[in-house]
Order: sequence, then structure tokens, then C-alpha cells
Amino acid sequence: MSVNGQFFLSITGSIEHAEFYDVDNAYCKYGFHFGPEWSVVAGIEEGLTQMCKCSNNPRNLAVWNFPLDVTFKSTNPHGWPQLVISIYGLDFFGHDIIRGYGVCHLPLKTGHHEKRVSIYVPESSSMLQHFVEWLTGRRPELIDPAILASGGGRELTRMRVEGVITVTFNIVLKDLYKLGYDNGEKWKK
Repeated sequence: MSVNGQFFLSITGSIEHAEFYDVDNAYCKYGFHFGPEWSVVAGIEEGLTQMCKCSNNPRNLAVWNFPLDVTFKSTNPHGWPQLVISIYGLDFFGHDIIRGYGVCHLPLKTGHHEKRVSIYVPESSSMLQHFVEWLTGRRPELIDPAILASGGGRELTRMRVEGVITVTFNIVLKDLYKLGYDNGEKWKK
């Protein structure tokens, strides 16, 4: 029987690689965004990958193979966890600048999953801001990337796609079905 009406979601996996349109060196900052009834019981909730030099082939591939390992518990599936990724790179002067953001929900079913997540970059909203961006080399940046997971205010943000990041997940669920939630899987007692 489940403990106090709780279920558990355990994930392992990795931030595999990204395909960029115009990036040389890159690293990721990641974190999980989840609802108020969720909590982390084991593992790492946020982290930073190593710096990676992108390949010279037409795919412009950045390979991290950075491990993910976290376990959540909750009493309610509302606010299902999402992985929020911020990608940074070096500009011409060697300064860290934002290269894009990506967000995806963790899979709802047990097993191995591979997700390709679009990388979005905020765009300047005026010609003056475009000119200042070009002059200083600083791109528009979100104050809190978690806004991408919440959805509030996203309609006010202009973004363009700059590439794709591949993330793999190995999902284990415990006691979800026993609490009456059906994710489409059939469990045996």
C-alpha cells in the first residue's frame, strides 16, 4: 500500500547533446520546476554541465552526456515536474551570454524515453534594442527561466528557435495506480 497517499517518480537519464545554428562553446544550467505538492526526496534538483566545444560539422553538435538523477514524491499529479534548461555560451569577447532556453515535461510512463526539446532565444522587441544588442553583444535574457514552465506571461515574450537539445529519461513510478491515477499503463498487484 502507498505511504500516506503518496506516489513517487524517480528519473535517471542525461542531457545528451544539442544541435545549434550559431554557437561555438556552450554549457547548460538546468533545474526542475514542479507544483506545490511535489518535493524532492533524493538526488539533485538543479545543476550545471561542463563547457563543450561544438563540432565543426554542419550539425554543430555540442555533446554533454551530463547525468540526471532525482526522485520526487507527491500526493497529486497536478504540477507534474518539468525540466527547464538554460544554455549559455561564450561571445566574441569571452563573456557568458544566453544561447537559448528549453523546457519539457517529464514522461508520464515508466521506461526509457528520448525527447528532442526546441531551444528558444528571446528576441529584441524594437530596432533600438536590436542595435544595442548588436553593439554590446548582449542578448535579451529572462530574469527567471521558470516562467517557461508556468506559462504565465509567455505570450508577451518574442522568441525564435535556435536549435534542438536531446534529453533521455529512465522513468520509474511507484504507487501512482494504487492511488487511482491512470496514466495508461496496466499494473499488476
